[in-house]
Amino acid sequence: MPETDPGSGRPDAAECLPYYFNYIDLVPDGDVLSRLERQMVETAAYLDGFTPEQAGRREAPEEWNAVEIVGHLADTERVFGYRALNIARAHPIMWSSVEFPEYAAAAGYGARSLGPVVAELAAVRAAFVTFLRGLDAAAWQRRAPEGWTLRSVRAIAWCMAGHELHHLADIRRQHPAATGAADSGRASAARR
Repeated sequence: MPETDPGSGRPDAAECLPYYFNYIDLVPDGDVLSRLERQMVETAAYLDGFTPEQAGRREAPEEWNAVEIVGHLADTERVFGYRALNIARAHPIMWSSVEFPEYAAAAGYGARSLGPVVAELAAVRAAFVTFLRGLDAAAWQRRAPEGWTLRSVRAIAWCMAGHELHHLADIRRQHPAATGAADSGRASAARR
């Protein structure tokens, strides 16, 4: 029977490097899988109200616009989903590092419309949550070797929820007049 509750409480310090708590600590207590599902609905509703001008606006030339931020969320979720798969399946091969600014530069998200990129993120998130909901208790309890940056599926799930909160706070800071229903949680306005 699949484990639909990834364990009680938040990840502990043994499940990932301290850096990832910058994201994990943004997530309110509760069921992380339900939060991941709810977040995507709220984020899509919030971004649905953006005009093309709002979606393409940059605070500074080196900053990502809303479309690029959403594309970054999708790419990060793809990469971290693969990492969760490695841990859940007890695959002992360490993944390679990823430079997300390079991914963003190569992706061309800035030339796309916001709606299709949000739909892409929603599809990636749905697949990620479906994968997580199908894991058994052993997969949730399994730990990767200590040298890995993320060592549990639970840490990855919480990190993804916090990562979205972090970047949605960025978009909200850039667009304070935009309306929508996305839950900003305890997200800070920090850039990255």
